[in-house]
Amino acid sequence: MDPSPAPPPPLAAQLVTGDASSPALSHLLRSLAAARIVAFDAEWKPRRRAPSAPSDDASPAPPNPTQLPTVTVLQLACRGEDGGNEVFVVDLLAVPLADLWAPLRELFERPGVLKLGFRFKQDLAYLSATFTAALGCDSGFNRVEPFLDVTNVYHYLKGHDMQKRLPKETKSLASICEELLNVSLSKELQCSDWSCRPLSEGQIQYAASDAYYLLYIFDLFHQKVSIEEKCSPTAEASDEHCSQRASECSSSGNDIYFDGYSTSIITKYSDRILLTESDTKARSSRRKEKQKLSSDAKCKEKFDYNTEWMGPPPWDPSVGGDGYPKFLCDVMIEGLAKHLRCVGLDAATPSCRKPQPRELLDQIYKEGRILLTRDAKLIKYQYLATNQVYRVKSLLKHDQLAEVIDTFQLKISEDRLMSRCTKCNGSFIQKPLTLEEAIEASKGFQVIPSCLFNRNMEFWKCTDCNQLYWEGTQYHNAVQKFMSVCNINCKLHRMRYTTNHSECTRVRNHSERSSSG
Repeated sequence: MDPSPAPPPPLAAQLVTGDASSPALSHLLRSLAAARIVAFDAEWKPRRRAPSAPSDDASPAPPNPTQLPTVTVLQLACRGEDGGNEVFVVDLLAVPLADLWAPLRELFERPGVLKLGFRFKQDLAYLSATFTAALGCDSGFNRVEPFLDVTNVYHYLKGHDMQKRLPKETKSLASICEELLNVSLSKELQCSDWSCRPLSEGQIQYAASDAYYLLYIFDLFHQKVSIEEKCSPTAEASDEHCSQRASECSSSGNDIYFDGYSTSIITKYSDRILLTESDTKARSSRRKEKQKLSSDAKCKEKFDYNTEWMGPPPWDPSVGGDGYPKFLCDVMIEGLAKHLRCVGLDAATPSCRKPQPRELLDQIYKEGRILLTRDAKLIKYQYLATNQVYRVKSLLKHDQLAEVIDTFQLKISEDRLMSRCTKCNGSFIQKPLTLEEAIEASKGFQVIPSCLFNRNMEFWKCTDCNQLYWEGTQYHNAVQKFMSVCNINCKLHRMRYTTNHSECTRVRNHSERSSSG
């Protein structure tokens, strides 16, 4: 399936604080009352294991393993009857939960509003426990209906029957957004401390994005279902059934926003979340707690080992290297790999999604690379030399790139910008393709936008994955972005944009994917 054009970023995310009389919370409650689709997500402070030895009295007490994490941020992306979107980031530490409980509970169970989420059952359990702890018994949430899990939506868009058992392995939301929407969803702030205040602008934007893009994934699903049902021989009967269901909703006081096909989505594809008593209680046994910590995607353990770079790198000529820096970025910092490629550095990623430490080490030994990671546990391997691994300390990709350039004293020249394939780390052909050659090379693989047909464009093809690139808006934006990063760290001179052929060979490797239009 070809990636769709990226939707606009949620720049209008609204931070909600204050009580019911505050403008922010009042606006949220009005939007929830008028919403016809609402996407949810939640954030909480990462859980850490208790220390093995007792700490001094001044140290904060470790979290109680018999309690579920406290949700501190709730994100809601609302779509109203007019199709407009609003995104709210609710600071649950600054909003009286008593003012929010009744509207939320009514929304969760309102038949005429479709609720969207990504593996939302765990979030709901934590949210329910948070309200119960603050307001007392019977103040939780145990039901969400109708509900559509974006995990199931993704499998449907990939050709699986939602009525049958779906594959157990599911991609992350970031991977799904990149594949379906061609959106790079930054996850560096996922493990930040969501209990600290004030929330940073980066945290607010990150939180808003998680809920916001669920609406656009639903749009792809809605479009596919609509097309299939219109082409179905039973479409007429289906429309009659949907109309009947819409009448039932209207008569019960629940206005229906959806057209016939969208109503069909509720009746045919939606599900519900029902929490049992066991879902709202933490697993207190040591073994179960360990399993929970390891499976909680929003909780990462932190370490404080000495991870300063010792050197020299394996590519250093003094130790027999070829002088060309080469890195391997583990799965925790795959975004850094793309940034390194954009400035012309050889940055590979593991061949499988869940590599064993031994596999990572074998790869760096074989290829003469340095392993870049944020996993401090890898540093503990006794058979790993100090010049073969570096623990990246920064959270944001731009900061990580600057850190690597500075740590390894890398020299980034302007002719290396955009000189590698950002998709696979491959190199480019030496001679550019004409438009006709690019169209032929892209058949069955990539779509060349028609808006390029009347331009005198040159295309560059990756020799490994055959991805096509060209100079366009995204190319120039990317060059300016990485020029800024490299100016700070490498004192790089400002790049000159030219159109003559000799200069085109100097900047021939382009970062604009044809799939992004």
